[in-house]
Amino acid sequence: MLKIEVKDGENIDRAIKRYKRKYRNVKQLQEIRERKHYIKKSTKRREQIKKAEYKEQYIREHSEL
Repeated sequence: MLKIEVKDGENIDRAIKRYKRKYRNVKQLQEIRERKHYIKKSTKRREQIKKAEYKEQYIREHSEL
């Protein structure tokens, strides 16, 4: 559970902004979405490899420029 302490004289909008940033950084929403459906380990691994290959290709193309 995330807790945000509102400091004395702090605007509530600022505290809400801090809460949203903290929520994004801990990736709670992403984890909830991932757990909606079961994904086999082999499928997860295949996606990781595919993503790594894409990143490597992207870096190669942009480093040559």
